[in-house]
Amino acid sequence: MFVAAASDSFPDLSFQDMLERLVDLEYTALDLAIHEQGGHLKPSEVHADLPHAIDVCRCTKRITPCALSVDIDADEDEYFRQFASCCKLAKAIKVVTITVRSSELGTPFNAEIERLQALVAIASLEGVRVGVKNETGRITQDPDTTVVMCNNVKGLGLTLDPSHFIYGPHQGGSYDQVMKYVCHVLLRDTTKQQLQVRIGQGEVEYGRLITQLGRAKYDRALAVSMRPLPGLDHNAEMRKMRLLLESLL
Repeated sequence: MFVAAASDSFPDLSFQDMLERLVDLEYTALDLAIHEQGGHLKPSEVHADLPHAIDVCRCTKRITPCALSVDIDADEDEYFRQFASCCKLAKAIKVVTITVRSSELGTPFNAEIERLQALVAIASLEGVRVGVKNETGRITQDPDTTVVMCNNVKGLGLTLDPSHFIYGPHQGGSYDQVMKYVCHVLLRDTTKQQLQVRIGQGEVEYGRLITQLGRAKYDRALAVSMRPLPGLDHNAEMRKMRLLLESLL
């Protein structure tokens, strides 16, 4: 396992400024947000000019992309075309994991299974693995449902975000059952009342989590995904989290 930073930790910085900040904070790996709203690249831009997107992602100073987070805002056919281009980008920059969001609660389960099957099929053509993120307010907010989803979509992995199992309706219950499906990890500190709090004031048991992941033979990134909080030195928080995780590895 190794420590990475999610680019969406710096929503107000440009792509280049975000990279420079991560270098200053001594991060070496990057989970890059390719989101139509608020990402450092947009899926529509990747699709419109794939060679340019590849060039941008190869010029990342001393930071190595290790995962992509893709959030597409488009109708069905265009959605899949943009996703295919993001998978081609991942292959070109040697990234093996793409995170996608599950659909919102209320979406028919069978329709969600079919969507994820289509995404996994597209990604497999480029040697890329899809990880669906567990998230409050979406189908994956419950760990048991997430397991059923992974069992029904061959090749689908889980991008584990423990915060959403602590803060959401699950309220800190066990989620051991999802560990064998984990293909990427997002971390911050969390309480049952707040999704993100100052490092050390939350309920995430990082040491136990890393031990569980190790038992499941997980050997990839622990990506720090923390938005700036009012009144806190965000750079200090990002550095503190990196040092904490590195001390546990």
